[in-house]
Amino acid sequence: MKKNIFLSILSGLLLWIAWPPTPYSTFLLFVGFVPMLLAIENIIQSALPKKGKKIFGITFLGFFIWNTLSVYWVYNSIKTIGAVVAVPISLIPYSLGPLLMSTACWLYYRLRLVTGCGQALAGLVCFWLGYEYLHQTWALNFPWMTLGNGFAVSHKWIQWYEYTGVYGGTIWVWIINILAFLIYVGLSKPKAPKERVGLILAVGLIVALPIAFSLYRYHTYKEQENPSDIVVAQPNIDPYEKEGGIPTSHQIDILTHLSDSLAQKNTEFFIWPETAISDPHDLNEDLVRSSPYFLQIQQFLNKYKNGNVLTGSEDVKFYNSRKTSTAKSFDPQGNEYYDVFNAAVNIENSAEVQFYHKSKLVPGVESMPFGDALSFLKPVFEHLGGATGDYAGQDEPGVFYSQSGIGVAPAICYESIYGEWIADAVHKGAQFIAIITNDGWWENTSGKDQHLDYAKLRAIETRRWVCRSANTGISAFINQRGDIVKQTQWWTRTAIKQDINLNSDLTFYVLHGDYLPKTGSLLAIAGIFWILIAKVRYRGRKSKVVSSKS
Repeated sequence: MKKNIFLSILSGLLLWIAWPPTPYSTFLLFVGFVPMLLAIENIIQSALPKKGKKIFGITFLGFFIWNTLSVYWVYNSIKTIGAVVAVPISLIPYSLGPLLMSTACWLYYRLRLVTGCGQALAGLVCFWLGYEYLHQTWALNFPWMTLGNGFAVSHKWIQWYEYTGVYGGTIWVWIINILAFLIYVGLSKPKAPKERVGLILAVGLIVALPIAFSLYRYHTYKEQENPSDIVVAQPNIDPYEKEGGIPTSHQIDILTHLSDSLAQKNTEFFIWPETAISDPHDLNEDLVRSSPYFLQIQQFLNKYKNGNVLTGSEDVKFYNSRKTSTAKSFDPQGNEYYDVFNAAVNIENSAEVQFYHKSKLVPGVESMPFGDALSFLKPVFEHLGGATGDYAGQDEPGVFYSQSGIGVAPAICYESIYGEWIADAVHKGAQFIAIITNDGWWENTSGKDQHLDYAKLRAIETRRWVCRSANTGISAFINQRGDIVKQTQWWTRTAIKQDINLNSDLTFYVLHGDYLPKTGSLLAIAGIFWILIAKVRYRGRKSKVVSSKS
């Protein structure tokens, strides 16, 4: 058993070393699961009782190590509430993913009992895809550790994500790990040399061919010339001082000064970070044109005829009845309701104002999963990022259009890790992507670096420039191949400018979205039914044997 524990820990460490933002070690993803698969195989071949429970426990250990070391920075955003409370609460993101990962491995074991090894290993890939897709779509979503994200620092290898999205990377990793596992197991068995050589050649080809195609695509890809001048501002305001500590009007003064420092007369977009306007009580969406903040921004735009300010804001909207499930009541009689949004707003040199409400809300921080069932945790969750878990959202991604017809996809912080969501906005007409975020909650940790690296994947999937404004950094411009063309330093007040190329072509991934995990999830469900049917049949045969003996 000690050997299996060691193998599980080894897997966890290999996967962590391979994970962004660590450079030059991405290749370890191709072997990171092999020790884990060996540990599972040892348990299957042993005479130990309760093998399923042991497989679940052993795999959970390795996955917990991998997840905890990779997203350790989550603790930084909640440590202000004290270690006694922060430590157990931080176990939620550290443990939930590993629990689902271990469930996929347990299902593999159950399928192995009723099918051959090859079919069960194929089932393992489907179970894993099912877990990843579930963890992207359910109320406790946290797709940060989707396997395909692991190639974010080696983006030249995965230019083919424009066809598959990140889930193509997940399948790639698992196929190579499974083949490497079969080769290792075969070394101790009297297999035919041709079969062993065949597996080795298969691994070589499956590693080399996608990389070769990707490098060819990377070096031959040419952007169409369709320039637009963009300025990104990074005000570097402590996120804990944004609300109440520094007046919103002063924050806007800082942003307009930074924008002015680089702007030209033909600048078309000024991109400011998440919650740059952080006073929802003074930004009523229905009365926005009379807001002092709106007027302040319009005054700034007077100098830029084609200028648009795309900024993050906290907005409020009022209703005379409860029109949404998230609406809260002002008075005991319930005659007036309101919603608060973590929003993006596009302001131009006209009366036109466009709003987008963040939809992929962070569980607990911005939305309370499972309604009232976890409402008792609101006082704790509010320390995760300054919110109270009660933001409202919208059902579809949005696109802002400038007066000249340029379409931009606004993505607010956490939304930028959802490939299909961004792809849907591009499908609607977005010609570039604007990511507005804060990232200051995590402090100077790898969290901000991972978040930046993942943005490169969105550029490749959609072949769109990404313009990223982060309040405390790292702000950046990323081209259609996923290269970071320009970036800022962390915790620095600055601005950067770039002529980007707009693109209206649609990639295969934009047209078809997450077809791989959806297919994998359906096959995973079929696999679960197969396991259940086999179990029922086994019990039926067993009862017949017992009755015949009696």
